[in-house]
Amino acid sequence: MKKEKIIYEPIGVIHSPFKEPKGTPIQPTSAKGIKGSVEVFERYTKGLKDIEGFSHIIVIYHFHKTNNFSLTVRPYMENKFHGVFATRAPSHPNPIGISVVHLLKVEGNIIYIQDVDIIDGTPLLDIKPYVPEFDIRKVKKIGWLEKNVHKLPETKDDGRFI
Repeated sequence: MKKEKIIYEPIGVIHSPFKEPKGTPIQPTSAKGIKGSVEVFERYTKGLKDIEGFSHIIVIYHFHKTNNFSLTVRPYMENKFHGVFATRAPSHPNPIGISVVHLLKVEGNIIYIQDVDIIDGTPLLDIKPYVPEFDIRKVKKIGWLEKNVHKLPETKDDGRFI
């Protein structure tokens, strides 16, 4: 298989109270009530038509503060190393993040959101509506997280993945 270069351009920027990775909640569920906004670039504003009909959206973004990747990482909430693809750590070969956030309102090209676990100034790659009937599956296993998922509400970025 020939390796192709894929180039994405941001469609906007995400704004939040977090100025650096350290101290940022590691998942939207540990960011309850934290507000932010998504500034969609003007040329994409028309694409926001009807998005207010959804209470939640999936924001897809580029981890712009991640400098490198490793195939094994020691993720938050864990002291053991795991393969990077068995984690949600930002240090993947393609540093892409996803978050399901609560959509509060839309004014022009600005989407006001809540439960934000994203650093201010993060480049936005895409937005998709969150639909539980499409997106939630009954799962049987959650791997190494099984014994750690209870730690999520109080876990913040400790700065190790920069």
